Amino acid sequence: MTQIFTDANFAQEVIEASNQKPVLVDFWASWCGPCRMQTPIIEQVAETLGETAIVGKISVEENAQTPRQYGIRGIPALKIFRQGAVVEEFVGITDHATLVAALKNYK
Repeated sequence: MTQIFTDANFAQEVIEASNQKPVLVDFWASWCGPCRMQTPIIEQVAETLGETAIVGKISVEENAQTPRQYGIRGIPALKIFRQGAVVEEFVGITDHATLVAALKNYK
């Protein structure tokens, strides 16, 4: 299941949690066509990896601080966090196999 990240919970749900397991964050917006295409892929990644990774989304429309902090200029933007830092990132629609393989690298 995908989680919903916000400016308010990002430090705990992403940064701190990434000390335990990799965290994939999808920066998205409801008006973004490619973001809507990425959504089912993100959900499949979450289902595939189960408890071995945290997978979630943060709306750039509703949360301005976090996307600005991480320099989000184009969406969908996907970032993998581990040990409190971004370890890998993708811009644009990214396929299931690529994301699963990337997350498995950071177990």
